[in-house]
Order: sequence, then structure tokens, then C-alpha cells
Amino acid sequence: MSSFAPASNSASGTGSAELVNTFPVDIAKVPYKPDAAITDVLCFRYYNESEVIMGKTMQDWMRFSVCYWHTFRGTGADPFGFPTLQRPWDDQTDSMENAERRMRVAFDFMSKLGVKYWSFHDRDIAPEGATLQETNKNLDRMVELASELQQKTGIKLLWNTCNLFAHPRYCNGAASNPDLHVFAYAAAQVKKSLEVGKKLGAENFVFWGGREGYHTLLNTDVRAEVDQIASFFKMAIEYKNKIGFTGQLLIEPKPKEPTKHQYDYDAMTVIAFLKTYGLDKDFKLNIEPNHTTLAGHCHEHDVVMASAFELLGSIDSNTGSPDLGWDTDQFPMDVKNAAMIMKVVLDQGGLAPGGLNFDCKVRRESTDVVDMLISHVGAMDCFAKALRVAAKIKEGGILDGMKKERYSSFSSELGAKVKSGIATFEECEQFIFQNGNPSKLSGQQEKYETILNRYFL
Repeated sequence: MSSFAPASNSASGTGSAELVNTFPVDIAKVPYKPDAAITDVLCFRYYNESEVIMGKTMQDWMRFSVCYWHTFRGTGADPFGFPTLQRPWDDQTDSMENAERRMRVAFDFMSKLGVKYWSFHDRDIAPEGATLQETNKNLDRMVELASELQQKTGIKLLWNTCNLFAHPRYCNGAASNPDLHVFAYAAAQVKKSLEVGKKLGAENFVFWGGREGYHTLLNTDVRAEVDQIASFFKMAIEYKNKIGFTGQLLIEPKPKEPTKHQYDYDAMTVIAFLKTYGLDKDFKLNIEPNHTTLAGHCHEHDVVMASAFELLGSIDSNTGSPDLGWDTDQFPMDVKNAAMIMKVVLDQGGLAPGGLNFDCKVRRESTDVVDMLISHVGAMDCFAKALRVAAKIKEGGILDGMKKERYSSFSSELGAKVKSGIATFEECEQFIFQNGNPSKLSGQQEKYETILNRYFL
């Protein structure tokens, strides 16, 4: 067991929500210093939370959130290496005292960073007990402390979710599990977490089907499993409404890893699922760009697709290394990628009640405590600069105008009929008889790319 520093004079119980000297970096709050030296990485050069861009503050456009699992439960372990991150406040036990100490540090960290939201899985904040009753009791104790700390700091819960993938009981899935006993346990776990979300004022609730998929079709009844997932979600909607929880329900797509194939493969797969089962009025999507690239798409693809169908609810703002081909959950540091995301957010008028949740982890080699803060500062600055660029792109209207012109033929009489779904093959045939063969229309990809680059160069 490693040594650790107490987070406060009260290390147990929920009687104190003390934050003083818990996160060991000597800074009250990360400042905005637009003229700071390049090497000053504990300040924002671009993120000015009160700066107004296209009618809203930066803070309102981006609604940054710190995720609890990677930031405060991450150990630096990977499939090929043991933990590398030993935090001074964490004694690496599953005791309630350690859980409370960790949470106090987390809220101090978020206060210093200046974010207004956080997110968590149920098992991130409270250890599992020997029975569901004991597990729920542990969670209740931590929720009381979280409630105190939220009130003290003004930090709100963007969303909470359930860990329905880590425990051995979920090795064959949760809602898709062939064993009704496991299905029922998952339902009970979600029931409790919806209650927690209501108590903490969660603005959303996320479902991520970490093991809702298959490794082989030889032992899998795919229709039965997808039907079960739909039934599970209908139960969630019913209970959400029953207890008066007003948060938005979200599904997070992912194509693979840990399963060979997951049923929520990408945005279009989830949209088709929602519409097939009549769930699209109650659910939206939480898009993670790292998952999007795992599905073989470009960084912003799923954000664009979800928004196009008015189902973009929130974004897990991270990135990956396509050359590696697995879910690396890196902090977003590419301004162009971030600008493509923010252009979609601007186009749809914002993300609320969703936000930009940093589902990211420092690299296992980034072992200094201050790296936790620097990584978030860098990512927030990346999105702030991207927001400014995205606003210029939108306000200039050049790329949008070019795209509109590309589809301008559909403003004709026949085109309007096609768009409204009332055109016929006979009308199309008659159009060709009257107008002859079509000519080629250049896609002008290089022109679009060149113009886009000029906003960054």
C-alpha cells in the first residue's frame, strides 16, 4: 500500500465537505492569460469562459465536464502493463474512507479547473458490496457527499451512468445477457442510478453497452438480444417517468472492443435501432469521436450524422490514434478536428442539456499529478480556439454556400418533388427526355479542403 495525504480533517462520514488543500497543485483557479508564454501551460490562452461568441458565452457553448472514471479512477494500466499512476490521496483500497477522500479531491480539482459539470459511473464513486442492498447503501453514502460538494462548489452533474460491463457477472452482456438473472440485476442497478441522477440533478443519463454484443454468432441469437435491449430501454423510460427524473436519456455508440461486434456500432446503427423500436422520442446520442474512428469513419462523422437527424445529445470529447486501432481515449489536441465538432454544435444552436465531457485519460507515462490539470487545460484551450475558428467559418458562410450551391438543382420543380417524396419514375424519365443526358458535376474536394485550411493557416 502506498502512502497518501489525508484530504481533510474528516476522512470518514459525510459531515464535512471540506476542499482545502486536497488537490496538490498550488493554484486557486486556472486563469485566462491570452498573452501567456508558450511554456505557461497552467493557464488558458484561448478559453475565456465569459467571452461571447455568436450570442453565447464560451462556457455555454461548450459546457465542459470532467469524467470521474479516467481522471480519478484511472491507474495507467493497459492490456500490456501494470498501473503506473499512484495518486498521493489514494491508498488503492476499496474502503469508503478512500472513496470519500477521492471525491473531495475531485471537486477541488474541478473547482481549480473552472468547469461547471462532472460525470460518473455508479461504481466509480462507490465500491460494490457483498449484496445489492450493501452496494446501494455505499452509493447512497457517496451521493450524500456528492450532493454537499455540488452545493458547495456550484458544479453540476452533466450525466451519470451504470457500469454494466466490468463485473464478471456481465461477461456475456447486461441487457443482452442470455441469463434472465443477470438481466434483472442490471435493471435493478439502472433503477438505483436513475434515482441517483434525480437526486443529484443530472441533466442526462447515459447508456453505454460495453458488452452488449457478441464474439461469435455460433452461440448468439441476435434478434433475441436486440429485442431484450429494447425492452430494457422501455423499462428505463417507464421508471424515469414514474419517479419524475427529467434528464435526457442518451445512448453512446461503439463498434467493438471489448466485444468483437457491439449492437450500437455507430450513430446510424443506433438511430435505426431507436426508430425500429419507437424509442427515438425518448433517447438521443452521446457521441465519442474515438469510437467513431474505430468504426472506420472520420473524427466528426457520428457527430454530423446524429445532428442531421436531430438526435445529437452530448459529446464525449476525446480522440484516438487511428494508427493504433484501439480505444486510447486521448485528450483532444487537434484544433481542426475540434473545429469540425464545434461547427456542428454552432449549426444546431448548442448542446444543452448535453456538453463536452472529457472522457479522456492521461497517458500511462504522464505520471505527475500536475499532468491531470495540464491535460484538461490543453483540451479546453483546443476547443476554445476551435470554437473561434468554427464561428468564423459559419459567419463567413463560404463553405456552407458552396455546399448549398452543390445541391441547388433540387430547388427545381422536380427536385422539390423528390425532396418531399412525391416524385415518380415517370416524371424523372420525362425530365431526361426534355433535358438530355446529365453532365458531370465536380465534387471539388480539394477546393473545399484548401478553403478550410485557410481558416487555420
